[in-house]
Amino acid sequence: MSTLPTLFVSHGAPTLAIVDSPANRFLRELGKTLPRPKAILVASAHWESVGGPAVSVATRPETIHDFGGFPAALFAIQYPAPGTPDIAARAASLLSEAGIATAQSPTRGLDHGAWVPLSLMYPDAGIPVAQVSIVRGASPAQHERIGRALATLREEGVLVIGSGSLTHNLYEFRGQPIDVPAPEWVSSFGDWMKARLDASDLPALREYRTLAPHAERNHPTEEHLLPLYVAMGAAGENAKAERLHASYEYGILAMDVYAFK
Repeated sequence: MSTLPTLFVSHGAPTLAIVDSPANRFLRELGKTLPRPKAILVASAHWESVGGPAVSVATRPETIHDFGGFPAALFAIQYPAPGTPDIAARAASLLSEAGIATAQSPTRGLDHGAWVPLSLMYPDAGIPVAQVSIVRGASPAQHERIGRALATLREEGVLVIGSGSLTHNLYEFRGQPIDVPAPEWVSSFGDWMKARLDASDLPALREYRTLAPHAERNHPTEEHLLPLYVAMGAAGENAKAERLHASYEYGILAMDVYAFK
């Protein structure tokens, strides 16, 4: 089996699952371009734990509709992928071996950070899926360490995905159309991140909040960017980033997708 890349996927708004857009169309093709994994492990912005990461060991994870005010069609979506307790337990073991205290959840389902992109990438829902949480208050470097502990999984047929959004300030949404151009404060942040990722400038990436232009405006809270660091770490030492897709939605959501390999 070919060694899989790791991915950072910007899932934007939940409507990504049902609204035609460049990002929607890209994700519909992405799964076809990758070797089919035996399992998927998603680090989602929408599962935060305290003190350390947690992994979901549910056998049949439910589809969690963790949002409100969206069309009924979104709430009707089910993503009935089986769980993968063995891979989840393996992930927990790898994290513990790295000195990272890890909890296990027997009931955690798939939040929209997982099922929205996966419903586009793998609509048959035939690949087992587990989630790993991000850690509230932990730094980018600490999330990179979480990813690094999971790096051997990509050699074992597991696709590790960090699911968040390259920019994510929903306070700036004013009802604008999906294809409105991005303002400079959004595009300059995305350009800075790409330049640093292209250069493998890990020290700057770890300190993005003080170095990147408009960092706090694009991320009033950090949870939607931290999955990028898990994906980056999970690719292992000396991994290179490749931007696979770039577009904007509603002017404020940079929908970049990166592979690390």
